[in-house]
Amino acid sequence: MQNFEFCAPCLFGIEGILGDELRRMGAQNVTPQNGRVLFSGGEDILARANIGSRYAERIQLLVGSFSARTFEELFQGVKALPWERFISRKDAFPVKGWSLNSVLHSVPDCQSIIKKAVVERLKAQYGISWFEETAATVQVQFTILKDEVSLLIDASGAGLHKRGYRQNAGGAPIKETLAAAIVDVTRARLAECVVDPCCGSGTLLIEAALAARRIAPGIRRRFAFMDWGWMPDEVWRAERQRAMEQVLSDRTFTAIGGDIDLEAVRLATENAAKAGVAREVRASVRDLRHFVPEGDTGVVLCNPPYGERLLDIQTAQELYRVMGTVFTPKTGWSYAIISPDEKFEELFGRKADKRRKLYNGMLKCQLYCYYR
Repeated sequence: MQNFEFCAPCLFGIEGILGDELRRMGAQNVTPQNGRVLFSGGEDILARANIGSRYAERIQLLVGSFSARTFEELFQGVKALPWERFISRKDAFPVKGWSLNSVLHSVPDCQSIIKKAVVERLKAQYGISWFEETAATVQVQFTILKDEVSLLIDASGAGLHKRGYRQNAGGAPIKETLAAAIVDVTRARLAECVVDPCCGSGTLLIEAALAARRIAPGIRRRFAFMDWGWMPDEVWRAERQRAMEQVLSDRTFTAIGGDIDLEAVRLATENAAKAGVAREVRASVRDLRHFVPEGDTGVVLCNPPYGERLLDIQTAQELYRVMGTVFTPKTGWSYAIISPDEKFEELFGRKADKRRKLYNGMLKCQLYCYYR
């Protein structure tokens, strides 16, 4: 089996969580960096990471890296890489990427030069002068940060946060990968009961249920690598079977959602069914003001609407005050609320037992955790 270098971009703040996940999968040389994790492995790890990662935004094959401050250096650096290893005579290979804090700051010019360099490399390797690009799509991606160039191939296709259960969503839903990270940080996957009293379309509840039952988030979807001619079909089939065998069919777990919006409750119920966790997730119309921590134990996860998302700031802050009164300390219960408001603890009425910086898209937030 061949060995490859990979890159898994992720939301800022969850690099360590993603790194631990990849190590558990058997990845080698796992190296968390800002906004991404580098790792290595064979075709099995490529398929396993795509099927099973809860936190990666996508999985990319790292073709090579080098420094470039001129277009000629960029051209020669790209041309020197083994593109024939990944792109066949008939594959399409579009190019996209970004440049930040670099001399080569024109993205369109960089795209054009990289495309030309790949073509020149393949011309020499295949002995042909024209590429029809009618077969599988091999998406070439580049990043240029402080004059350091990375050339990658996207193995995922649609972003890995697109699990397939949320074609429909309410206003400003939390990203699935961030929801999964919150589940990990709070250890909600180990609880018997998880509650979200502002559940919206149900993402936090569904991600908690998927993690509790060890259902791989990508077990039902396709990936770009499945169309690559050099990727053995049996690897994908074996890894999907492996993921299916890890599902806990008899896990006792309940996820309870509440929302004042009937349409949101309908969406949460519909999405849970699509995700295969309809048995675990229950949602109903309920006002946050009526919340009571019922039972001996439970984990409350909450992504309340706030000024930048749905409500005006004054209304959002009033909601935090309500949370402070109904999220009462109770032995066996914990609460975790994500918010960008720096005044959250003051409005909530208590200092958090633990805080963790996370990003909801580009919005810097804190996850406020209360254990006692």
